[in-house]
Amino acid sequence: MTKILVVDDEPQILRALRINLKAHGYEVAVAVDGESALRAAAATTPDLVILDLGLPDMDGSEVIEGLRGWTRAPILVLSGRAASNDKIQALDAGADDYVTKPFDIGELLARVRAVTRRRGANEDLPAITIGDSVVDLAAHTVHTGEKEVRLTPTEWQLLEVLLRNPGKLVSQRQLLHEVWGPNYDRETNYLRQYLAQLRRKLETDPSRPAHLLTEPGMGYRYRP
Repeated sequence: MTKILVVDDEPQILRALRINLKAHGYEVAVAVDGESALRAAAATTPDLVILDLGLPDMDGSEVIEGLRGWTRAPILVLSGRAASNDKIQALDAGADDYVTKPFDIGELLARVRAVTRRRGANEDLPAITIGDSVVDLAAHTVHTGEKEVRLTPTEWQLLEVLLRNPGKLVSQRQLLHEVWGPNYDRETNYLRQYLAQLRRKLETDPSRPAHLLTEPGMGYRYRP
């Protein structure tokens, strides 16, 4: 049974999520602040964390950073903060997805299924070579020789989508939806920025990429 830790200081939301998640076959633990969330995570080792950012004792981004110090369990942020900067900060801190309040329970359950499925699928992928770098999606590591290359969580999400579709064109819209969420259709500047960062870290010649390719006006492609 998939174990989910729900972290929120609103009793009604905790109760609603506990009822709905249990009804769909998940085991649920809850926490009402950041400190108790970190303790609960260490005690229960959840398979997924649903996390509010506006906690009474610390910001949710601090909880994300604390969790990312020892676990790769997916983190789905559920927050009333709708500003792009808040979303980017949470994703860069280590969150895997972001849903804003008020939310539709059906969409949230779909996001839960998607993020756990995506993480599970990575465990079956072999290590992939891009230029001089070796990407291990299951271990969440990149090495160039003996040197470890650090990727932000957003860079990881973008790279994972491309590597799961070798040789295939992935549209701009699909990438935006999978990495930033369904409300992002036109923020193509995000894609240009993060692809440029990935090329600088992974491609032998970032100005002439051999593996992370742009299809102008359409999307991006990973070429093995």
